[in-house]
Amino acid sequence: MADRLDTPLAQRRSLVPRFRMEQDAVGKATEGIARFLGTPRFLIYLTVFCVLWLVWNAWGPEGLRFDSAANGFTALTLMLSLQASYAAPLILLAQNRQDDRDRVTAEQDRRRGERNLADTEYLAREMAALRIALSEVATRDFVRSEIRNLLEELEEKDRGDDSTEPQSQRRSSGTSDPHR
Repeated sequence: MADRLDTPLAQRRSLVPRFRMEQDAVGKATEGIARFLGTPRFLIYLTVFCVLWLVWNAWGPEGLRFDSAANGFTALTLMLSLQASYAAPLILLAQNRQDDRDRVTAEQDRRRGERNLADTEYLAREMAALRIALSEVATRDFVRSEIRNLLEELEEKDRGDDSTEPQSQRRSSGTSDPHR
């Protein structure tokens, strides 16, 4: 099959197979190592390793020593330098991943805060509209007072009509009921 220009490189076949690894695998591994490097267990292991190295090379059998105390334990210094040279970038990688997660979390918090603010403003507007609407609605006490006032006016009117009608007319009408 000939290489086609309209086919992306990732889909073209190659003679040497590409090693495919999960994109996040290296990041997860570096975080695991960085977390371990920051534990008391690692410090204890490293201390025990160094003490054993020094004891063996200082007081061990002469023919089996592999790092000379006269040379200042050069091999141990190189081992510790190698460990430090790998630990620093691993810690930086882990910190970069944590910064990325913190950035995403901060962005999500900002969006959530904006939504909460918009919801709060909406609810405040709705509450204000309800207050305005309620101020125009007659309350129970207002309706009672208006009915009471109308009842008093009717009673006064009824009393006023009764007192203005002469008694002779009431008797002549032939009814004994004053509230016709």
